[in-house]
Amino acid sequence: MTFIEWLPPQGVKIFLVLFLSFLIGLEREERKGGDEHYLFGGVRTFPLIGMIGYSMAVLSGPDIMPQALGLLAIAGFLWLSYWHKLLTSPQAGITSEMSALTTYMVGALVSHEQFWIAASISVASIILLQLKVFLEGLAKRIGPADILTFTKFLLLSAIILPILPNEQFTEYHLNPLKTWLVVVAVSGISYGSYVLLRLTKAQGGVILAAILGGAYSSTLTTVALAKRAARADRPHLFSGSIPMASGVMYLRLAILLALFNRELMLRLAPSFVVLAAIAICAGWLWSRIGDGKTRVLKGNYELENPLELSAAFLFAGLFMVLLIATHVVVVYLGETGIYVLAAIMGLTDIDPFIMGLTQSAPLLTPLGLASSGMLIAAASNNAVKGVYAYALSPRRTGVQSLVLLLGLAILGLAPLYFL
Repeated sequence: MTFIEWLPPQGVKIFLVLFLSFLIGLEREERKGGDEHYLFGGVRTFPLIGMIGYSMAVLSGPDIMPQALGLLAIAGFLWLSYWHKLLTSPQAGITSEMSALTTYMVGALVSHEQFWIAASISVASIILLQLKVFLEGLAKRIGPADILTFTKFLLLSAIILPILPNEQFTEYHLNPLKTWLVVVAVSGISYGSYVLLRLTKAQGGVILAAILGGAYSSTLTTVALAKRAARADRPHLFSGSIPMASGVMYLRLAILLALFNRELMLRLAPSFVVLAAIAICAGWLWSRIGDGKTRVLKGNYELENPLELSAAFLFAGLFMVLLIATHVVVVYLGETGIYVLAAIMGLTDIDPFIMGLTQSAPLLTPLGLASSGMLIAAASNNAVKGVYAYALSPRRTGVQSLVLLLGLAILGLAPLYFL
């Protein structure tokens, strides 16, 4: 018979309360040792508070009122502690007192057999207490604009998305929920890479900026790298990094296909992954060719926030317009019309066109035609980015970038023969 089996059920609960509250108290005890000012509680006080919470919950049974009164009594003692702390230090915090209230609730939760919740709250409390320096430093690095940006993402995904109807309207099968879900997915991927790019721009070089920027927008990244190349004599580095951004674009498209159209994903994902691998590996190898410089260049790119509400609504509008346009082109112009439309869309942001095809295939657009349209749009976009790089960067960098991106565009059309 093990020790746990030998204990009565209530003994196991008491042991768990003591263990969890002792861990919280241990963290506070360590903090007291490194602080000159008065701090409340430690390895004895916190287990006692946990046992009070457990005892009050046992005595009150299903009645919540005695447990609440016990919490108020503990809160009163904690208020006295905080008042004393204020008298000794004008910059006193209230973290220890809040931890004590949490410890009381842990004891009550264990009594009600909410073991997972009690353990999770205890672990979360200890992590928050231990990460004090890191979290305070993070708060200093995150500005009001970043908080507002994340709030916009919550607005797009957690408030607007759930209230939209999941129904199809008109003969073009326009679904408000799926349309906005596309907006959230594309914005989410772009926002994730945007955050990583901002966090690493002071530490990562041009290649890292190209990879992260490719997940954000390969076109904008190409323009940014081309302009940056005009201020640095590193043609191989920049001309190699630019196709790497386009390679990441193919991975980004594969992820979006996996999220929104499994049939198209099965058709195109292998080709997209191969094209991404070729572009990233070839670009990296090309960037390793020496330019006669040894100085490490840092990326310095200020890309626009992808979560502007105006941009989200514009994307949703373009998505619906292109969804309708694709259906009209299929009906009246056939395959040739889709190919021409795909080539034209390469001049701009191809995401609305690509995502429109994910929603129209196979009901409005045949799978084979949709797959071909995506490949042509991506290839056309690569060719256009080559022209941008040639126009905005120094001659050597521009020529090399143009050749590499045109080569990628031609390779991007090769899967058409296998569809």
